[in-house]
Amino acid sequence: MGDSEIVSYLKDFDNATKNLKLELMKLCWHMRGGVSWQESLNMSPDERTIIAQLVKENMDTTKKSGLPFF
Repeated sequence: MGDSEIVSYLKDFDNATKNLKLELMKLCWHMRGGVSWQESLNMSPDERTIIAQLVKENMDTTKKSGLPFF
């Protein structure tokens, strides 16, 4: 593996890390304290996917019902 490939790999890894952190921060925000930062870090990918789906369903229901979200 050459230097440019290593640099590219590290940049991809950094981007993936940032995206995961953003996903976890959003999850914590949507859960309104029901999930702490540390708890989100300990979740498996399947658990994060399930909670993200739950958040999406609740957001859709809130939009359809016209209830205030914030």
